[in-house]
Amino acid sequence: MISRVIEMAWEDRTPFEAILANYGFCEAEVIKIMRGNLKPASFRAWRKRVTNRKTKHLKLRPEGILRGYCPTQYKQRSRGK
Repeated sequence: MISRVIEMAWEDRTPFEAILANYGFCEAEVIKIMRGNLKPASFRAWRKRVTNRKTKHLKLRPEGILRGYCPTQYKQRSRGK
């Protein structure tokens, strides 16, 4: 479960509210989880990435953005011969 929370926290378009709804961890708890499970440099990079990022908070998202991921993120790859 913790690995999925970390994965969701790294995703740019997954808001902290989704982590709270699915796993019951608020933003402060997610920060503690990330601090305890990442290397110090990785934690600093993550904090820099998510600080002031509009897509990590539902209230800051522009209206009309309902998707949780980029449309091309989960494209099926065709297999070549």
